[in-house]
Amino acid sequence: MTKAGFVSLIGRPNAGKSTLMNSLLGEKIAMVSQKANATRRRSNAIVMHEDTQIIFVDTPGLHEREKILNQFMLDEALKAMGDCDLIVYLAPVTDSVEHYEKFLKLNDGKVKHIIVLSKIDQVKQDKLFKKIASYNQFSEHFEALIPVAIPRKVGHEDLLKVISRNLPESPFLFDPEDLTSELVRDIYAGFIREGIFENVSDEVPYEADVLIDSIEEDDKLDKIYATIIIEKESQKGIIIGKGGESIKRIGKSAREKIERLSTKKTYLNLQVSVKKGWTKDKAFLEEIGYKS
Repeated sequence: MTKAGFVSLIGRPNAGKSTLMNSLLGEKIAMVSQKANATRRRSNAIVMHEDTQIIFVDTPGLHEREKILNQFMLDEALKAMGDCDLIVYLAPVTDSVEHYEKFLKLNDGKVKHIIVLSKIDQVKQDKLFKKIASYNQFSEHFEALIPVAIPRKVGHEDLLKVISRNLPESPFLFDPEDLTSELVRDIYAGFIREGIFENVSDEVPYEADVLIDSIEEDDKLDKIYATIIIEKESQKGIIIGKGGESIKRIGKSAREKIERLSTKKTYLNLQVSVKKGWTKDKAFLEEIGYKS
């Protein structure tokens, strides 16, 4: 009998959830940034492990509610916790266990979970052992604790084995050849947003979003037309940059990621539009897909 199930990746902002999902899949489909709160929506990756189909669900980080957009992001994480068969809670080894205690209150024992102690390559062994010991007081709550170093794929196989043991018997939910059930336009929009996070500093990335206007596909060339939305007129100049240098860097970064995934040449056309206060405008947020 085969197994299949949804596994939500949960943790604070910048815990490494998107990086882990990409690494387990072996393909980059989720945007990654060193800056917190880069992930805004749930996305998934379909990973096959022996006779088990694992659908990993990447989520925005658990954080305090601020703007309406932040409320949507937190709701996305909470819904993913409630809708899954298993939770993988990412706990960076440098974090206090207080973050985990807050998660326990949110989950309240409803869904069983595994702790992934991430970023273990950033500390010495004695500190790692102390951190593992600090989680032992909670051992009645979790199914397993697995240290991982994502860049070196340390702990990946152990994690997949434990996940497989904890998923229900089920026919596969998706074609085993599929990488994700996400729309291509959403993945491409994420790559463009990642380009903004990589190339623009301060608050601008958090007040920017990307709408894919159209995609024209051909055998050898895909043409993608997209609009970058920002909140203030002053941010338009920052996104475009002197002589268009900034938007060229954003486009180059996104195009390279798109071409690696699509394996085709890509023409990417980026426009910039100002929508004042869009992160607080509920009607507009719903219009562009941020619906609770």
